[in-house]
Amino acid sequence: MKKAVYPGSFDPVTLGHLDIIQRAASMFDELIVAVLNNNSKSPLFSVQERVNMLFEVTKDIPNVKVVSFSGLLVDFVEEIDAHIVVRGLRAITDFEYELQMSQTNRLLNSKVDTVFLNTNLKYSYLSSSMVREVAAFGGEITKFVPETIVSKVYDKYGVHKEIDDEQ
Repeated sequence: MKKAVYPGSFDPVTLGHLDIIQRAASMFDELIVAVLNNNSKSPLFSVQERVNMLFEVTKDIPNVKVVSFSGLLVDFVEEIDAHIVVRGLRAITDFEYELQMSQTNRLLNSKVDTVFLNTNLKYSYLSSSMVREVAAFGGEITKFVPETIVSKVYDKYGVHKEIDDEQ
């Protein structure tokens, strides 16, 4: 059984993340979406809120499991008996960072390989931080995050918007 881990902060989950999840789930028998609990960051959503949102948007993908983790990714991957890490690449700057991380992970645990998936071009500009910034100023985010996530993001900023289903 091929088991892979797609780690990230997912603060919030974007359509780009969901694209990578769907594509990776079709490649592996089991995909673990691993939400990082990083104490050095101040996320908009708690770890449990992020896990819940990911569970909500992936509930129709039978081989996807959503969990949280803290500490080193390679330790988590070993703990759940996986050997593949999935990472999405938007631009060359992502590649440089992700290559360094994958090489470091490989040195820490030679059994862990990283698979890179190019992001769909329509999401190549998209990041969770961009979504947070747009939402904080009341901008339109319906084209950036799954429909069920839109109001959750606005609520965090106290933004009250009518959500237009036609967008």
